[in-house]
Amino acid sequence: MEDNHFLSNIFTKELFKEEELNSIIPLFKKVKFHKDDYLLKEGKVENLYWFLEQGYARSYVTDSKGNDITTEFYSNGDVVIDWSSFFLRNPTREYIQALTDCDCWQLDFETFQKLFHSIEAFREQGRTRLVQSYFLSKNHRISIIADQAKERYLQLLKGRPHIIQNIPLKHIATFLGITNYSLSRIRREISK
Repeated sequence: MEDNHFLSNIFTKELFKEEELNSIIPLFKKVKFHKDDYLLKEGKVENLYWFLEQGYARSYVTDSKGNDITTEFYSNGDVVIDWSSFFLRNPTREYIQALTDCDCWQLDFETFQKLFHSIEAFREQGRTRLVQSYFLSKNHRISIIADQAKERYLQLLKGRPHIIQNIPLKHIATFLGITNYSLSRIRREISK
């Protein structure tokens, strides 16, 4: 069996019984992605549930002018997924791309469904992650509308400083809904 220390930390003994852990963890497969590899491409149905052990990835859409607009960042411990495509079984409108070399643990849709319906702790942990993802996404959408660009940057800096430190600024700018120039200006203002 592959090294599963990471998964043992994800599926903690406080939430899961020992026999549940023994039935869940071996079902995951470790997969490596190189920088710029795609975990998912637009038009495909999301069939894999990923835990990101190490590295950085992003999801993005292409706007009507052909520009990449970042919709989310993923880092260590995150679930990397298009939730809507995964659960509703519809083609995604997003791309998910590795921004660095990444180590992931994958579980296919059918296996996920079996675990989801047979192990209560797995179901509850999955629901919790889904709800957290929903609220992060909703708060981000509201922030894009209601907050000044500088506030959005400061919120990201405070809440997820590792993103600012490890992600190219061009992706951070599109995530914040601003231009590269505006982001540079904001960073200069803050550094003074």
